[in-house]
Amino acid sequence: MKDTCGVKIVFIIFATLILSACNAIKRVPDGQKLLVENIIRVDSLKPKDSRVGTLPVQQPNQKIPLINYPLRLHIYNLARPNRDSIYLKWMQENPEALKRRNAILSEKQTMRLGESLVGFNNWLKRTGEAPVLIEKDLIEKSKDRLRKWYWNQGYFNAEVDHKVLDLKAKKRSKIAYYINRHEPYFIDSLKTDIKSPALDSLYELTKDKSLIISGEQYFSPLYSQERDRLFSYMRNRGAYYLEKENIRFEADTVNTGKKVNSILKISQREIREEDSSRYVNHQLYRIKDVIIAPDVLPNEVQDTVVYNGYKILVGKESKYRPKSLTDAVFTQQGDIYRDLDRSRTYKRITELRSFFAPSISYYPDPNDSTSNELIARIDLQSKKKFELNFVPEATHSNIQAFGIGLNTSLLMRNIFRGSETLDISFRGNVGASANASNGDTRFFDLQELGADAKLTFPRMFIPIRTDSLIPKYMSPSTDFSLGFFSQTNIGLDKQSVNGGLSYNWEQTPIKSTRVDLVNAQYVRNLDPDDFFSVYQSSYGSLNDIADQLNIVDPTYVNENQNLSIPDGTRAFTRDVLNGTIPTNNDQLSSVRNIEERRDRLSQDNLIISSSYNWVRNNRQGIYDNDFSRLSLRLEVAGNVLSAISDVAGIEESADGKREVFGVEYSQYVKPEIDYIKHWQYVNGHVFAIRTFGGIAIPYGNSDNIPFIRSFFAGGPNDNRAWQAYELGPGSTGGINDFNEANMKIALNAEYRFPIAGAFQGAVFADAGNIWNVLDSEDNPDAIFRSWKDLSEIALGTGFGIRYDFGFFVLRFDTGFKTYDPGKEEGDRWLNQVKLSDAVLNVGINYPF
Repeated sequence: MKDTCGVKIVFIIFATLILSACNAIKRVPDGQKLLVENIIRVDSLKPKDSRVGTLPVQQPNQKIPLINYPLRLHIYNLARPNRDSIYLKWMQENPEALKRRNAILSEKQTMRLGESLVGFNNWLKRTGEAPVLIEKDLIEKSKDRLRKWYWNQGYFNAEVDHKVLDLKAKKRSKIAYYINRHEPYFIDSLKTDIKSPALDSLYELTKDKSLIISGEQYFSPLYSQERDRLFSYMRNRGAYYLEKENIRFEADTVNTGKKVNSILKISQREIREEDSSRYVNHQLYRIKDVIIAPDVLPNEVQDTVVYNGYKILVGKESKYRPKSLTDAVFTQQGDIYRDLDRSRTYKRITELRSFFAPSISYYPDPNDSTSNELIARIDLQSKKKFELNFVPEATHSNIQAFGIGLNTSLLMRNIFRGSETLDISFRGNVGASANASNGDTRFFDLQELGADAKLTFPRMFIPIRTDSLIPKYMSPSTDFSLGFFSQTNIGLDKQSVNGGLSYNWEQTPIKSTRVDLVNAQYVRNLDPDDFFSVYQSSYGSLNDIADQLNIVDPTYVNENQNLSIPDGTRAFTRDVLNGTIPTNNDQLSSVRNIEERRDRLSQDNLIISSSYNWVRNNRQGIYDNDFSRLSLRLEVAGNVLSAISDVAGIEESADGKREVFGVEYSQYVKPEIDYIKHWQYVNGHVFAIRTFGGIAIPYGNSDNIPFIRSFFAGGPNDNRAWQAYELGPGSTGGINDFNEANMKIALNAEYRFPIAGAFQGAVFADAGNIWNVLDSEDNPDAIFRSWKDLSEIALGTGFGIRYDFGFFVLRFDTGFKTYDPGKEEGDRWLNQVKLSDAVLNVGINYPF
């Protein structure tokens, strides 16, 4: 019955779309045509470069991909052309109806109703898109843009023609553009006309790297790139007064036989003096002095401190140690002037978080007779020493039906007069549980409390010198962190303490490294006896076995003939495993697996690890949708404690494990790789992919991975056809409440497109799964044994609607289980693609 209803709904939707398609020309005036398509042919072929399709000034109304439906056009057509005047006219021509309405709503409310109707009408116009009408003037502009496009590629004689192709459908047409490129022009020679000898000498040193190469086809952007290259090269070698406008190229193609003869011209420096100008040769400048002025005006200078060649102006008080200031400045006395040093100084001072954006200026030394020396001055203004923030929040999850919290942070700057920062944060949350399994009758029965402190040094805080390996232009920093977290009535109730020492630096603007030399975490479960109340699937499996064995002894079961928690479950598993309660092999194996899982998830954890994380990310800001990001991470845990245990002579337990402070420490190695790539197409269309692979291999003191370091699958940022922790491991079908494993593969692809205004759409496919490998798991369905097990990779597909608020994106994604490895073979494909089986995910920002 549900399937029949679904088919009817789909039919109604498509029927509505077809009928509304007749409305596309609703706002097209008589005698005009709606543009439905641009056809472009280059030498009778489709253009290979997709950007050519964006060149015509007039583009057809935007359509939703796949169904090719102009939604925004139809939204616009819903609006009335003159809603304000229509409503005013109705009021004037229907006084009796107006009087009746005023009697019900009042005159003021009637006016507000009219204003709201006008406002809604305007919203429809803003959200929608007016019909694109074919205009002759815009066709000529489009042809001119196409000519220029190919002119820039060396086709100087390109011809562009067009035809308007009327369709059988009323008031609809296509425009066909026909481009005949003819033969291209090629670069023949490059001559120079450089007025200043100093710049001419610089050019001779770099001309071999010129992008203008004889014999290559003319390409206009190369000349622009070569201009930028020369400007950057010379500005970083002392040409302080050189402007980009001083550099230009001229080309001669007259009677050259389709050859381009180019001339590079670099003009002299223009000096304006009152009503006249004079021209002088460019010179190469050196830095005579570097002056640093922190929080001091010219009339407030009381002293000057000279440190490593820098002059530091001192006012009423000196807040900063000289070294902390000079370490952030890359311009040095005696150096040739470089734009690079200026930009690095600006970036580094901004990163310190102690100052507002610095003012960096250069001016000629008035005492220099050669007139080729500059004085650099860096003016700094400190931020407030203390900054306090309060951030309230509301939360919802599969554990919390509703929660409210408060995050408080205190930032203290320049702690030790070296631009160090201390960031202390407190967070608290109270919530109402999604179910009453914890037995607490209070509405706010869940509590979370945490505190973190991070001390950051803007340098490598290490006893050995690292300047040769990690110079200061790589923005090195050191973080000391310490944190505490406690949660009650959530899971088994936990308390954790963590601390760490990490180093960060940036090799290039797109490459960065983080080394966690020490990352220590101790997790204590406060209520391990509540395991079977929290993990209901494990309890259900154990209770089923007790039913099969007809267990009725009050030692094990309660008045409802179910295993009591915790005494009954504890006694039952103990007596099954020691043979007091006879079982068959399958029952014994199941109880052993449940008990091992209970022991693992309820035990305390002590993890002391080190990790290395390298990231390459060429994204230029949050609005860049054409980028790639590669992250490589390696974590190693337990080796330090193992070495200490050997030295201290700590003996192993009966099962070959060692304990520190009464807790078995974890020992494992965990490599991960994460790659993201975005391709941006025309009109806001984006294709994005993500690949992730990770494995955590236990060894030494461990035969499994702590829950907090394991992998899980599913959720709004992973495979969206499954809830978080619902997928896997392997083909087990998610038999546990929280499924996790020590190996993961994830593959995601998503096509994003605009719908209307701030509304965005997406279609996606998510593949992946988790498995156990080289650990204590003995369930064959959960273990990755060979490449054949890749057939257990799950596939979820679906669609999403997103609303872009500008500073964040609210996301609604609907996923369908397209291939479910948890089902029997032969029943895995397209078994759960009904709307009733869909999984709705709500998220903030994009998943990758």
